[in-house]
Order: sequence, then structure tokens, then C-alpha cells
Amino acid sequence: MNIFTQILHLIGSSATAYITARNLRDWETRPNLLAGFQLAESGSVPFLEKLRDRALAEDDPWLAERLSRHAEDEKRHGQIFAHHLQQLNKQVIDFKKIPPTPTEGQPEERKRSPFFAAFFEGYTPAQLKPENIDWLVFLGSTYILELDASQDFQRMANILPDTDSRSSNLKKGILSIARDEVRHAAYLKEALERRLTPIEAQKIIDRWRQRKVNALLAMVGGLIERQGQLQALTEDREPLEVQVPPAEPELIAV
Repeated sequence: MNIFTQILHLIGSSATAYITARNLRDWETRPNLLAGFQLAESGSVPFLEKLRDRALAEDDPWLAERLSRHAEDEKRHGQIFAHHLQQLNKQVIDFKKIPPTPTEGQPEERKRSPFFAAFFEGYTPAQLKPENIDWLVFLGSTYILELDASQDFQRMANILPDTDSRSSNLKKGILSIARDEVRHAAYLKEALERRLTPIEAQKIIDRWRQRKVNALLAMVGGLIERQGQLQALTEDREPLEVQVPPAEPELIAV
């Protein structure tokens, strides 16, 4: 990675860290941030499970085993964020209730992600499906995402106070997620090096590092354009229905 990419990576990461820290500290914006993480972590599970099945079909049990554990980890991560949303009396919004065309803006606006559009620029949706994606593309791109996520989650945990139980418990959960992300990054890099020479593997990693820098800058630019406003991802949690048992019949004295 050249010095220019390193500088841009530092700028993009710093901007993202600032925005994330601000939203996590603020009780008003914390639910939306947690919901975004819940959707991202849980949403990756089917993709990883299909890749696991593909690895098994291609006679790569080593990779299949790690993809299986990766999927289980992501499922647990989603549950951690969902649990802390519940503690805030919030839940992820039911997207079926959202009309196809927002009141303001262009149709399908909510489906566009400047980050992933830049990160996977040049790849079609079909090329990124689990049954089609080139293993080197998956391993290189996901290695960068997991490596950076481990550092991002560590920073998030560090800014959470220990003065209230909800923040303290969230901190413990995020630290456990950060440890998982380190392990994910390690197996992804090892998988690259099992297929390529160390020099070739590093070239793949550097290529996706540059793409991540471009994606971060696109994401920050999108936030500035929207003046920091993010799509609402949460709604008030629906109260659980309490079943009231029928009253015991009164005994009639004879």
C-alpha cells in the first residue's frame, strides 16, 4: 500500500470513527446505529452459508468449516445488537411497511449504498452472488472488511462508558464481536495464501485496500450531501401480549 493510499485510509477511517462514536454516544442515535449493525451482521449469514455449501461441493472442507463458523458468529452478532435494541425498547423496522417510493427523493433511493457501489465498482450483481463470485474476490474483499471491522468495533467499545449497565453490557458484546472479526480476517488471509504466493496475496489485499479507501470517501461524501441524515432503521418495540389466565371459579359453600 503506497503512502497516498495510507493517508486516504487514515482520513476515511478517522471520519468514519468520528461519525460512529458520535452516534453511539448519543442515546437518540444509538438505536439506529445498532440496527444498522444488526442488519449487516444477520444479513451476511445466508451468503456465508451458501459459500460454505459451495466450498463443500468443490471439495474444500477446510474453507467450508471456517465459513460455517463465520456464519454462526455473524448470527450471534446480530442477536447481540438485537438484544441491546430491545433494552432501548426498539426493534429493526419492518421494511414491508415502507412504500416503494419515499416521500422525498428518487424511487429505490434507500437501496443504493455509496460505500458498496464504490467498493465493488466494475462488478455486476450476478458476479457477486455466492454461486458465482470468484474466490479471490470474496477472500480479498472480505479480509479487508473483517480486518477493519475488528478495529472499528474495538474503538466503539473503548468510547462506551462503564457508568451505566446498558452501555457496559453493550461494550462487552462489541468486544466479543471484535475478537471474532480478528479470527475471521486471519482465516481469510490464510485462505488467500493457500491459493497464491505471499506476494500475489498481498497484491490482492492492496487492491481491495484501495477500493475500501474509495468506498469510505464515497460514503463520507454521501453523508455530507445528506447533511448527516440517515435512513431510520428502527421503530418502537411492540409490547408483548400478556395472556391473562381465566379467573378461578368461586367455590360455593353448601
